Amino acid sequence: MAVVAGGLFLSYRSHEILSHSASRIQAISVWATLAYVLNGLVFILIGLELPVIMKNLENYSITQAINYGLIISITIIIIRLLYTLLITYIPAWLGKTKRADPVNPLWKGAVIVGWAGMRGVVSLASALSIPLLLNNGEAFPHRSLILFITFIVILVTLVFQGLTLPLVIKWIGIKDIEDFPPEGEQEAGIRLRLMQAALKRLKEKFSPDMKENELIRFLKKQLESDISITNQQLESLECDTTEIEEITRYHAVLMDIYSVQRKELYQLRKEKTFSDEQIRKQENQLDLDEAKIL
Repeated sequence: MAVVAGGLFLSYRSHEILSHSASRIQAISVWATLAYVLNGLVFILIGLELPVIMKNLENYSITQAINYGLIISITIIIIRLLYTLLITYIPAWLGKTKRADPVNPLWKGAVIVGWAGMRGVVSLASALSIPLLLNNGEAFPHRSLILFITFIVILVTLVFQGLTLPLVIKWIGIKDIEDFPPEGEQEAGIRLRLMQAALKRLKEKFSPDMKENELIRFLKKQLESDISITNQQLESLECDTTEIEEITRYHAVLMDIYSVQRKELYQLRKEKTFSDEQIRKQENQLDLDEAKIL
């Protein structure tokens, strides 16, 4: 729990702890790669251990072990569903007033949370933590059977529950209770707020510099232009089809220009007029500019 709480805190305060943008970009890439590698190693470990475990099932056949695994998997799924329903309804029953939500009754969210309880790395780590020997030196009884059942539970919950989760959500028909606008409108709204904050900061703190520094004046004009374009994009979500087509065409023109610029960077690399480091920086900037309109 301490690790989870620490992770949530660091995630929420990452913009303060990692003040440099390059550090944040690298951290995201490193952790994504690390999580992928660790998950891969876990399932490689399952594949390597499974043949050995199957040979050490003692007096149990493969069929019996699979049946035990399926029974326990079903039991775990049912227990989790009942548990999520209880912890959802008990506070409502004990409270002075029950939560009234005609759109999404309490049981809908509880069923989805219960069905999403897939087993994986934590279950495997718990099973592998079982010691090989007891204190008296004898082998731990049924250790291989416990590990095999754990593998079955992981397989059933990950594959069966994971593949059927979208169907369960569709069948339940749960709806988003948050009154958020569409994703495109949210993205444009966030960009608009950020640019407005930047423009306000320029006017309040760097007004004298704008008179003397041409680059800062250009930044101000660029922000004003971007704000105007973003406002048009927000208005286009409620306007006619013609304006939407204009913005779509504008984005297509930008993408074509970026493509030509990439080819020019490739030509510069062949000519060896500029350093490869500087060319890569410009490629990265093109990636960021392209991501703004995707």
